Amino acid sequence: MIQLDARTHSQAMTTSAEPTPETPTLAVPEKSTLAAPETSTLAKAAPVTSRVCHWLTPILYPLGRRIVMPFYFRRLKVIGQENIPTTGPVILAPTHRARWDALVIPYAAGKPVTGRDLRYMISEDEVKGLQGWFMRRMGGFPVNTKHPAIGSIRHSVELLRNGEGLVIFPEGNIFQDGSLHPLKPGMARIAMQVEASKPGIDLKIVPISIRYSQLVPRWRCEVTVSIGSPINVADYCAKSAKKGAQQLTNDLETAMRDLDENNVFADKLPVPTP
Repeated sequence: MIQLDARTHSQAMTTSAEPTPETPTLAVPEKSTLAAPETSTLAKAAPVTSRVCHWLTPILYPLGRRIVMPFYFRRLKVIGQENIPTTGPVILAPTHRARWDALVIPYAAGKPVTGRDLRYMISEDEVKGLQGWFMRRMGGFPVNTKHPAIGSIRHSVELLRNGEGLVIFPEGNIFQDGSLHPLKPGMARIAMQVEASKPGIDLKIVPISIRYSQLVPRWRCEVTVSIGSPINVADYCAKSAKKGAQQLTNDLETAMRDLDENNVFADKLPVPTP
């Protein structure tokens, strides 16, 4: 769903360092090609915002938890909710198996559970129409999954620096083959940037496995959510930014894979041999 790569992060760092012209009357040669790139850069750096509608969330959270989710799914099981920090900045990093994940995460780790609102980095397709109307008011903000804009990354950093909880799907897309796919490095780079820009902020990343009893979840299937122990981003800041982000990505992928391999349904367990 969310595809962030090292090129995006590099673009963000480069753009933020470019000087802004002090006056619009700056002389430019008649045949200069500077104008077009500057316009393109400004477009990519367009601000991105998100908000939580505090009159709507008290309606939607109970509606989802008590009616929509129990009505559609035969059984919902959540393990490890005590691992979610209730204060301080945190990135929730779930596997991505279906569009239902956007409702499963609030059910498992939203305000009724942790006492805090979540923000969501979601693809542009999911902020369109009626679904988009709700997602934008539940803390969602868009990102172009093929070419993530600088504004989306900057907003992610800003939210985490302010101590918010942010949901990012590190695989980058929905995969319905039941396996964990290699993680994109962009999320780790965002985390490293936050920790480096505000030492001692104590940013944590929580690995999460979402698994359905069917590869493509359908009516009355089951879902289990397994929430792992938080990873401390500060532990990776002693290395260079590149090496630290790579090690963080590797460790997060290992933690997610361990959770996912153990997050199985009873009827899927291997039968012990006599």
